[in-house]
Amino acid sequence: MPQHSRPIRIAPSLLAADLLNLQKEIEMVTSAGADWLHLDIMDGHFVPNLSFGPDFVRQIKAVSSLPIDVHLMITPTDAFIDAFAMAGANCLTIHPEAGFHNHRSLQKIRDHGIKAGLALNPGTPIEAVIPLLGMLDLILVMTVNPGFGGQNFISLPLEKLKELRTLIDTKNLPILLEVDGGITDHTAPDVLKAGADVLVAGNYIFSKDCAPSVQVYRSRLESLGKK
Repeated sequence: MPQHSRPIRIAPSLLAADLLNLQKEIEMVTSAGADWLHLDIMDGHFVPNLSFGPDFVRQIKAVSSLPIDVHLMITPTDAFIDAFAMAGANCLTIHPEAGFHNHRSLQKIRDHGIKAGLALNPGTPIEAVIPLLGMLDLILVMTVNPGFGGQNFISLPLEKLKELRTLIDTKNLPILLEVDGGITDHTAPDVLKAGADVLVAGNYIFSKDCAPSVQVYRSRLESLGKK
């Protein structure tokens, strides 16, 4: 099977949405074909910004049936896993640098019956993932340094993404590869070719009409499949 024939999930990042009209924004991306809703949780400590808490997840869950993909950019992580899981997160992704016992943190997530993910910053080596592969449902490859939306795409992590794709396929592991940071209709094709399963996009989707933005990804993917 060619690399680019895998099903691709599109996950709009709510950090870039109009929060005063959030339900409408969620309805728009849902009707446009979004697969997940991505939520960045930032604490002003692990990353230089503040965002949302568990109650925000609970409110989104009340108005949407889409899976909620929660990216925890916080430390300590373990103290908040239960709260976000019980609020309705379908996937919780942590950073290896955010805690001392990543295996235990991932097990704590999986104990809730939800997906567990590990995020790799541009400067985080692929070796951080290797001992934890058996605990992972998802690996998030960051193509920006986390903390702010609207940053420019960093191409260096594409090599890491290719290595992970090969590793996952060789070992036949049920792990999704997610990419977040500077994803647009121009960068998405390279990300898909490198092996991504899930594309996260914020400003690109919410700074224009949601439907064409989501559909552009679909059309780009279809064009890749014809090559």
